[in-house]
Amino acid sequence: MNNYPDARQYAPATERNREAILEVLLEVLPPTGTVLEVSSGTGEHAVFFAPRLTPRHWLPTDPNPLAIASINAWRSYTKAENLYPPIVIDACQPNWELGVEPISAIVNINMIHIAPWEACLGLMAGARQILPPGGILYLYGPFTHGGKHTSLSNIAFDESLREQNPNWGVRDLDKVVAVAKSQQLNLVKTVAMPANNLSVIFQLETLIE
Repeated sequence: MNNYPDARQYAPATERNREAILEVLLEVLPPTGTVLEVSSGTGEHAVFFAPRLTPRHWLPTDPNPLAIASINAWRSYTKAENLYPPIVIDACQPNWELGVEPISAIVNINMIHIAPWEACLGLMAGARQILPPGGILYLYGPFTHGGKHTSLSNIAFDESLREQNPNWGVRDLDKVVAVAKSQQLNLVKTVAMPANNLSVIFQLETLIE
């Protein structure tokens, strides 16, 4: 949805969840380095988080040309000095060309349920390749627990997603954690968030000499 005279896109959910997400990010992100945002969408999270997370830098990404245009437009509008230009990344493909190093953390908001399961697999594989030992992967979105939904609204949301695309749908947290573990990403904690969402924090295993 576009309510602006330029390429900026607007997602109402961003304004509802950004403060709560920022609170968790300030707690779990490393104090320095570049944060890679996989699937930045409109770019509204990027321009909100970047100036509030200095001295960290923020690198937004998306596979959709319309999203890239929106991110660029928001970046020009807000002029956050620590926000890099967006790059194209398809989360379904685990080999990512970044051009910016080092990456200290990865943030992924509201993607794995609005994407094929391969996007979750690619995200975990990419995180293992890119993150340093001890690096953080942050996920945000709705999840089921043991195959069961946590609210009636999430049931309806899941049904609407699957009607749009049978490859979409709210993911089960146990399965996501298992995929992460297979890529040496250990679950640190989950944090209950507004509207029956979760923040899920993983950390890449530290090498032991």
